Amino acid sequence: MMIAETKIKELQKEYDALKIEVFDVKNMSNQRNYRKISKRFKVLEEIFECVNKVKNLEENISQNKEIIEEENDAELIELAKEETAELKLELAIEIVKLKDLLAPKDPNDEKDAIVEIRAGTGGDEAALFAADLYRMYSYFAEKNSWKKTVLSSNATGVGGFKEISFSLSGNNVFGTMRFESGVHRVQRVPETESQGRVHTSAVTVAILPEADEIDVEINPSDLKIDVYRASGCGGQCVNTTDSAVRITHAPTGLVVTCQDEKSQLKNKNKAMKVLRSRLLDLEISKLEQERAATRKSQVGSGDRSAKIRTYNFPQSRVTDHRINLTSYKLDGILLGDLIEFIDALKLKHREETVNN
Repeated sequence: MMIAETKIKELQKEYDALKIEVFDVKNMSNQRNYRKISKRFKVLEEIFECVNKVKNLEENISQNKEIIEEENDAELIELAKEETAELKLELAIEIVKLKDLLAPKDPNDEKDAIVEIRAGTGGDEAALFAADLYRMYSYFAEKNSWKKTVLSSNATGVGGFKEISFSLSGNNVFGTMRFESGVHRVQRVPETESQGRVHTSAVTVAILPEADEIDVEINPSDLKIDVYRASGCGGQCVNTTDSAVRITHAPTGLVVTCQDEKSQLKNKNKAMKVLRSRLLDLEISKLEQERAATRKSQVGSGDRSAKIRTYNFPQSRVTDHRINLTSYKLDGILLGDLIEFIDALKLKHREETVNN
């Protein structure tokens, strides 16, 4: 195997060391550090699973080559040739995968993410579609064994959301979800439409890398913290105490509210988590804008003002406008089968990064 052998040897040393650390009980007492170790271990584990596949395929191809060159049995030789063709195809796929795994990564890709979904134009229909997207990402999170925690929500009486934000934690969450940022457009006949006309509504999605305290420094004097009584469709006791929290960050004007918890402290902690992530997102956006000046496409910019995807219910069609990819599997996509789009967007982004 000729792929970055020096780099693989270096990663092997790191992997062997982490294999010891990840099973060391002493490290489990510091959850933040242990989580960091575990994430890195999973990344390296995936790399070496692919490395071993490549080695095994190369070994099998080599064995078949010996059969073809040394055996006299024509039938056996023919079988070896057929198998070799299949193995070479599989090897080519694994090599591409390995190159992708070894390619330089954005340091934020391994971070957890905060997802913010907001209903845009379209009234109740937009709010209902916001709920559809929330369920879609929830299903996708389950498929990836990610943990989901709702941070705040503003439900409507018809079963939709004016807005909802939630965190996703697990392996390579932000790197997987980052290209979902933007305007998602839906075309369908609303339940309230008596004449069967198709309406177009829009929902905005923001994917923020979840920031640790060390990622973003916040001066307490820059914060204005207000507490008030929660409103809306809260649970028992939520609307009867001053538990809701609103935090305003003076330098940027960012405002974060959280009222889903009965505890004021829990709401404050959730609001601070969102604020840190939004501030980190601002820094990343500035860098992306600078990079975008030299790019033809905006796939990797996370530009949330642009229409990125259309979900057409009458035709069961989903189109991603950034890469001109169309699928007619709407039902499956709404059940979390997003990997076709996400892989294509990652590939496009990688090509742009290499070319620029």
